[in-house]
Amino acid sequence: MKREEEIRQKAIMRASWVSASGNALLSLSKIGVGLAAGSLAVLGDGIDSAIDVVISMVMVFAAHIIKRPPSRKYAYGYNKAEGIATKMLSMVIFYAGVQMLVSSIQSIVSSEPRHMPGMITIYVIVLSIAGKLLLALYQYRLGRRVDSKMLIANAVNMRNDVLISTAVLVGLGFTFVLEMPLLDAVTGLAVSLVILYSAVEIFMDSDVELMDGVRDTSVYNKIFEAVESVPGASNPHRVRTRQIGNLYMIDLDIEADGNISLDRAHAIADQVEKNIRRSIDVYDIVIHVEPHGRTHDVEKFGLDREMMQE
Repeated sequence: MKREEEIRQKAIMRASWVSASGNALLSLSKIGVGLAAGSLAVLGDGIDSAIDVVISMVMVFAAHIIKRPPSRKYAYGYNKAEGIATKMLSMVIFYAGVQMLVSSIQSIVSSEPRHMPGMITIYVIVLSIAGKLLLALYQYRLGRRVDSKMLIANAVNMRNDVLISTAVLVGLGFTFVLEMPLLDAVTGLAVSLVILYSAVEIFMDSDVELMDGVRDTSVYNKIFEAVESVPGASNPHRVRTRQIGNLYMIDLDIEADGNISLDRAHAIADQVEKNIRRSIDVYDIVIHVEPHGRTHDVEKFGLDREMMQE
């Protein structure tokens, strides 16, 4: 497991630097052309790419933190730094979206004369779409392979960038065909709304890990099945799972014959743990063995079979 985590951390680090480098090139070209050609839409697209550079650097920093071993202060390790970084990314994206929204509205209501952007903006946006698409595919495939929510969130952000650049390209096309520079500002407004939506979506998704939840609740059924397949183990209850990075921290109670030896009870719990690990990527498991029929007070935390069926 340690070797797999090292490979995962190196993959995240490599992907972060690739993302930072690619977005830096695209951002500089779009911001430069946007300013030179007087296109608010292209400038906004360039600012969005600049945000991706910031995002990538946050990812690099998070990847460094994740590599740290557990300490006295953080006994569970530093894997949740990935979730915190994802939350920070959503806030940066939201801020940029608000800034772009305000600029677009000001441009639309302004009485100042508008100028047609240069044709070079078309070529830059086409190049941007191709570059962003390659970066998004790379980030998404690697994120799925190493199960990194941070990389997948970044890939989703880049996918949205492809849609944004496509919208900018269409907007510029209409601007040139209809000779209406106002459409450039309207396209910028549409881009800002897409950026804001992406920020909210990523923000909400990152809440799951930080609130000690799970995205895929079917993990509980896998735990129940793993317990029930072990002879001598029954009634899994007070089952709690939470995500730490791409792994699951699992706590549960099971019942066994109260007359068996401690060695036998330990062997049953050990087999339950092995069964769970076969179907779930586990960070750690804590199993509490109780005698059959023990009377319980009302349990505030955790799930059992009946709760899952409600």
